[in-house]
Amino acid sequence: MSKNNDRLAGKVALVTGGARGIGAAIAKRLASDGANEAITYSKNEQAAAALVKAIESEGGKALAIRADAADADAVKNAVEKTFKTFGRLDVLVNNAGTAIPATVEETKLEDFDRLFAVNVRGMFVATQAALKHLKAGGRIINIGSCIGESIGFGGMAPYCATKGAVKMFTQGLARELGARGVNPGRSIRI
Repeated sequence: MSKNNDRLAGKVALVTGGARGIGAAIAKRLASDGANEAITYSKNEQAAAALVKAIESEGGKALAIRADAADADAVKNAVEKTFKTFGRLDVLVNNAGTAIPATVEETKLEDFDRLFAVNVRGMFVATQAALKHLKAGGRIINIGSCIGESIGFGGMAPYCATKGAVKMFTQGLARELGARGVNPGRSIRI
């Protein structure tokens, strides 16, 4: 995780769901570009601690915060803890997400609710909480999916609906925030 450059030196990022997978890769890249950062995790405290240690061993500053994306208070608290710890917030990466593969007929209502709570509501809550701290030049990055636009196989309709919501939320947010100089850009499709 050697430094690529310091283009994000002095900047602070929060990566939700940053302890593993895509989120961990994003956190490592932000750190290599000089950002200080917080990552949230839901269950895997060991993975989060290992990532923080790796970032700090390369000279970065990092913080792991337990915050299930479905828990609005935990998400809001993670944003506030990031701001209080580092004194600013420049980048929010809404990466936390879950998939529960099942046909519509087999999908339990509690699984449907969980998908939307994590993938859509958690993104909304984190964004809303971060907006009071983001200044001109701030960034919001929402992680979407290509199956939020086109479904190539069955058994994922509820998940696809959440990723379609991510795409449309991001487009609407861009319209709202452009004049403020905060750029949500496009959702990143994976």
